[in-house]
Amino acid sequence: MATNHLAVAAHKPTVTREDLVDLLNDDLAGEYQAIISYVVYSQVLKGAQNMNIAAELEIHAGEELKHALIIAAQIDYLGGMPKVAPKPVRTSEKAEEMLRFDLENENETIRNYRQRVGQCEALGEYAIAEHIRDILVQEQDHQIALATALGVDVPNVTENGPEQRPERNSRS
Repeated sequence: MATNHLAVAAHKPTVTREDLVDLLNDDLAGEYQAIISYVVYSQVLKGAQNMNIAAELEIHAGEELKHALIIAAQIDYLGGMPKVAPKPVRTSEKAEEMLRFDLENENETIRNYRQRVGQCEALGEYAIAEHIRDILVQEQDHQIALATALGVDVPNVTENGPEQRPERNSRS
């Protein structure tokens, strides 16, 4: 009988629906942060070397808005109220610093959404998990674009992996 009890305990979700609402609200605050960051950064990046990435950041802003709408809808579905405040937005006078801030935020977002997929599935919320998987695809595209613009390798954000691989060698 102890075996059956352990088997039941092993299938117990690690988060409750209420926990998931709180976690998704934190994710929503991160999406708001990303929208603001991308809007501001896309407009203040100057110089010919930054024109392409500025245009890309404008596209990212629109994609982040779509993510926020999806996450807010999932929070509502779960019976929660979507938050209205963003996480703090960092700014800088230096283009490279702004891009690094964005890359750090994307890394955190990817880590969080990877966890969220498993948490949703543990609760049997497979549709929410699929929505988050779709968002993850775009977040990873943003991460790749930012790493490329910075001339660094795409960071490894797996839970057990190093935060970032070494920068690319710039030897000719």
